[in-house]
Amino acid sequence: MSLLSWIIVFSLLGGVLSVLAASVFLLINDKYQRKLLPHTVSFAIGALLGAALLALLPHAITVNENVDMHDLGLTILIGLLGFFLLEKMVLWRHCHSSHCEVHSPSEVHTSGHAHQHGKDASGTLIIIGDAVHNLVDGVLIAAAFMTDIDLGIVTALAVAAHEIPQEIGDFAILLNSGYKRGRALFFNVLASMATLVGAVIAYYSLQSMQQALPYILAIAASSFIYIAVADLIPGLHKRTELRETLQQITLIALGVAVIYWAHSTLH
Repeated sequence: MSLLSWIIVFSLLGGVLSVLAASVFLLINDKYQRKLLPHTVSFAIGALLGAALLALLPHAITVNENVDMHDLGLTILIGLLGFFLLEKMVLWRHCHSSHCEVHSPSEVHTSGHAHQHGKDASGTLIIIGDAVHNLVDGVLIAAAFMTDIDLGIVTALAVAAHEIPQEIGDFAILLNSGYKRGRALFFNVLASMATLVGAVIAYYSLQSMQQALPYILAIAASSFIYIAVADLIPGLHKRTELRETLQQITLIALGVAVIYWAHSTLH
């Protein structure tokens, strides 16, 4: 299979399939949704951190022997700050009210506080923000595949792991805004196609930019770290019971272990 074929297949895995998985999740009874969602988030945290620290950063350091470590560290720092600013601008995580509910889909689905701007404004914002996010994910997946096939697979798996909880939140907001399930699914699948678009564009443009690959991988790592630490982990702190904490730690460790196993096996 050609490199472009690998990129296309796993871009679809990280985009469209995560949307479909999230839509299946929403068919589950609300009671079970509330029970299962924290577990999927915990696993996604582990997968993201594992992919960033065990796969992306080591490859960013070794893919080019002339890479400057200080420049690489600066790239990671700029990436973290950049994603913080994007989130502030309501483009990265779709937050659009004084109390951001997008990472608590079960609360969004029942509260009605996350769509103060009305159906059209909130729905448009979610779709545009999701498309931008998925476009960046596609670039990161393509960059990883152009570095190493197994790194691309690990990166795509990590993208899919964090996309499923996010897409559940997007679905919940759209449904709570008045969208029918079919229409919400259509717009989310449409936005998810931006992953494939970003990956194909990156494939053709990055071939002449091999020197930039270490820094693109560093940005990918900072993206995963930011999502895990800034967006997902704070939600886990709302559950302080010892049993919940042990479950969170176990599932985070499981997410790391899956990435470690996939990376080491594919090597």
